[in-house]
Amino acid sequence: MAGRVQGKKVFVTGGAQGLGAAMARALAAEGAKVALADINLPGAENIARELNDKHGAGTASAYALDVTNEQQWVAALEAADAAMQGISGLINNAGISAREGGVEELSLETFRRVMSVNVDSVFLGAKHAIKYLAKNQPGSIVNISSIAGLIANHTSPAYNASKAAVWLLSKNIGLYCAKKQLNIRSNSVHPTFIDTPILDPLRGMFGKAEAEAKLGRQVPMGRIGKPEEIGATAVFLISDESSFITGAEIKVDGGISAM
Repeated sequence: MAGRVQGKKVFVTGGAQGLGAAMARALAAEGAKVALADINLPGAENIARELNDKHGAGTASAYALDVTNEQQWVAALEAADAAMQGISGLINNAGISAREGGVEELSLETFRRVMSVNVDSVFLGAKHAIKYLAKNQPGSIVNISSIAGLIANHTSPAYNASKAAVWLLSKNIGLYCAKKQLNIRSNSVHPTFIDTPILDPLRGMFGKAEAEAKLGRQVPMGRIGKPEEIGATAVFLISDESSFITGAEIKVDGGISAM
């Protein structure tokens, strides 16, 4: 029986670990080919080997990519297009957070760095991938934002601003493609705390159990999220099951945004 994304060919940034690896695993399990791009090329190659061993040679490939570098985007997409014989999906997942503090404490250098990695990457990905997706319609762009792009706090000005930018940029891209009469959808995903290495600094401070309990108490459902739950969301948005969904924000937050 064919998988839910059989025949899809998906380029995933930040594919070496965390949510990128989880989404790649979920997509490959449902029949997609995946191109894993990451500034950490050995890590991306490890995930690609894992997927090829599990699902067959040619399922996955890996590429070096600094998502703030336009020429690396051009080269990586061209290579992935050749390897997969097309690209029909783009997942802009690569992102960073930083020790920020309040707006008065945050350096301009750190603010610009967070904005560059989290926002420039989405712009560059869409700018250079749409031509490939247009040749492999229907296409889907999935941009990983955050619940922090919808709900602010007082200590993360750069992260809040960058993830909010991803939210509205995703809508802009969806409207642009629709106006051009391209069957390419663009949506943003807004996770809350997810069990990935991004939580490791907090685990180091409080211990794994206490750190996750502290975070879970902030979530109406009483726990942090699982990477597989973001993987399932990506499968839905890449698949034709979501064929009439564009310019939307998908909240995977255990109910935080409902409060």
